[in-house]
Amino acid sequence: MSREFLLPDLGEGLTEAEIVAWLVAPGDVIAIDQAVVEVESAKSIVELPSPYGGVVASLFGEPGQVIHAGQVLLTVADAEAADAGDAPGTPVAVGVPAAMATAAPTEGSGAVLVGYGTTESTRPARRVAAGRFGAPRAADAPAPAAPSAPTPPVAVTRAERPTEVAASVSLAAVSSADVSPSTVDPIRRSPVVSPIVRRLARENGFDASMLAGSGRDGLVLRSDVEDHIHHLSMPAAMPGAVLPAVPAQPSAPAPAASDVNADIRIPISGLRKVVAERLTTSRREIPEATIWLDVDATALFAARDQLLSATGERFSVTALIARFVVAGLRQFPVLNSSVDNASQEILQHGAVNLGIAAQTSRGLMVPVIHGAHAMSTRQLRDAIAALVAQSQGGTFAPSALTGGTFTLNNFGSLGVDGSAAIINHPEAAILGIGRMIERPWVIDHALAVRSVVELSMVFDHRVCDGGTAAGFLTYVARCIENPVSLLADL
Repeated sequence: MSREFLLPDLGEGLTEAEIVAWLVAPGDVIAIDQAVVEVESAKSIVELPSPYGGVVASLFGEPGQVIHAGQVLLTVADAEAADAGDAPGTPVAVGVPAAMATAAPTEGSGAVLVGYGTTESTRPARRVAAGRFGAPRAADAPAPAAPSAPTPPVAVTRAERPTEVAASVSLAAVSSADVSPSTVDPIRRSPVVSPIVRRLARENGFDASMLAGSGRDGLVLRSDVEDHIHHLSMPAAMPGAVLPAVPAQPSAPAPAASDVNADIRIPISGLRKVVAERLTTSRREIPEATIWLDVDATALFAARDQLLSATGERFSVTALIARFVVAGLRQFPVLNSSVDNASQEILQHGAVNLGIAAQTSRGLMVPVIHGAHAMSTRQLRDAIAALVAQSQGGTFAPSALTGGTFTLNNFGSLGVDGSAAIINHPEAAILGIGRMIERPWVIDHALAVRSVVELSMVFDHRVCDGGTAAGFLTYVARCIENPVSLLADL
């Protein structure tokens, strides 16, 4: 009996995803809810768990291929049927616990995304697959060791089993003390959980699972991959030194001289496609207006320094302005709205879910801080810092990219003074922060050098008039010029 695992509905209207990496290979024994494939949707990168347990019969699709909801990802056969149907030359798993190898799968878990699985306590500990689709996987490559097995299990054929098991024993005799953590071993299979770690290794020409992980239970950490990359970049060793062997990677042919001026076609897909559709919808549906204001931010920097002296904690300027924005939305709640075109109503949201525009390796993304209105300045600072840390890899959970009610865009970090930003549909407004630089400023009829920032605000003219938008903008500006004024509204 064979069961098909179809690409599930990823939510938020997403109907397609790109295969990033397979976490299993044909012949592997998997358990219910075990992660089997890593896919990248327009929102984020997720690992999909299999709703069935058994033996992986076949995989459909290669890394880089786009698949649609409802398409078959892989097929899973009953373990008993797979054992009964083995013929000479058919791959089997050696060293797999007997209970897992002989038990036929029961009902599927219904799992569709990570975190949606069975509610029973039968879920086994996650096991990293012996290999990946599209990666070097020789017939004699060992699968990961079971917890009770003294030596790594080896994927072999029935005809080759005696010689392969012997090879496995000889490899197990090598002392682990003789292997450097930064050494790439083609037959090693260390557990790797983080998609960022796997991607970083792939981009530098090796498989992260071939390293000896320094984490718990041999888990490969990002620092392990970075150490090996540094090791690869070191000058050639002195005569007699032994360097770790790196698996050969197929090299792409060098482009011809005539290709330098050739046209390049860049597909509008994935995240780029979703962003393009949202921006187009915003321009088409929203009658927007833009206002801007130059603000003296000298006192804001002084307040930041005073916070550091008083608490010993650092508060970024972005975090402080975000706190002013949340307070301003409480003063002008209509800006925390969206327009329901179907009912022709303005939906004024009770909670402030603050979006923070971020430039990531995957493109422009707007992760959301949900419930920002209920946060203290310290909590808001920590939430923004967490988003900034995640933005480096662009691996946000789908829930972190939805539900925003107002967006803050610090394009000053890109080195520009101002911008007429596009509203993040279906929100009603967006506030931009330009770069903060020293400029001449008039104070009491005299010139002075001050730290000045330009605020620009774009709003939906259907939701409010210019007076409301100007009131919000000047409120935020007043808080920047005199942060103590916020105390009156706390």
